[in-house]
Amino acid sequence: MSNFTAVAYFGGIPPNNNNAEKPLILNNFLQGVRASGDHAIAHEGFNTIDCDVALIQGFVHEHGKTAPHLQLRQRAVEHQKRTGKRSLIVDSNLFLYADPGNTKHYLRYSFDGVFPTTGYYFTEQVDTTRWQKISAMLGLQLKPYRKTGNHILVCCQRNGGWSMHGMPVQNWLDQTIKTIQNFSDRPIVVRPHPGDKKWRNYLILNKYKNVTLSTQHITQDLQNAWATVLHNSSPAVASTIEGIPVFLTNPQVSQAAEVSNTNLKRLEDPKMFDRQTWIEKLSMCHWNFEELKSGEAWQFFRKFI
Repeated sequence: MSNFTAVAYFGGIPPNNNNAEKPLILNNFLQGVRASGDHAIAHEGFNTIDCDVALIQGFVHEHGKTAPHLQLRQRAVEHQKRTGKRSLIVDSNLFLYADPGNTKHYLRYSFDGVFPTTGYYFTEQVDTTRWQKISAMLGLQLKPYRKTGNHILVCCQRNGGWSMHGMPVQNWLDQTIKTIQNFSDRPIVVRPHPGDKKWRNYLILNKYKNVTLSTQHITQDLQNAWATVLHNSSPAVASTIEGIPVFLTNPQVSQAAEVSNTNLKRLEDPKMFDRQTWIEKLSMCHWNFEELKSGEAWQFFRKFI
């Protein structure tokens, strides 16, 4: 078996980071690589170096940003592509709503990109026991689709986030509410992105009728919901698991595209999907710290290098 070299770019962690999980991702990954007999490099600099796999904590949009840690992430991914090697992108846990503090330390891993259209998510070889394990660890199960409900939940994304592709959230919200109200007279509940601390600076709701704001936990917002409308973000996963039909305005890059509606004309008659295959595939890219540290996750990833 050939030996591989993996690099963890510590410079990709935001400066003044207070989240202990971020460096632990890199340190546990390196320990797992070494435990598997491969070469692991903890790289503190802002230059790129040759390796078979570059671990990148977080991501940036396709044009990059000015912050040095974001520029490093972009350069590292581009360097791997240019040299014909792989980058391993670490992103948020799509099951996080069931474990708000991420106490089980599950995160999402993909090769070479973060969107379903650009990243490789290991879905060609599905091991059904992964979902069984995650389900047991997080106390999750696919709930039957709800056939009743009152409000339509609209989940906003982070303004300026890479998943919005440059579209201001307020512009998306204006168009989305207008379209919803063309096809349904149900009350609308708007949920700002919980990680966007500046939503109060731009989100305007008082110009709408029958629209209210919620900053509760998403499980509360989903109670008695008829449907959930999103652009492409992760609450679609929570809604789908909880049995609330999902409508996406940008399904091409959503992790829930294959189990979501895309035509808001069907708001009062949403399509219901078989979700078992989807949830099993989604589980293939989720690994926890224990699996990362032991080398179990790396031994899985290295099969695709």
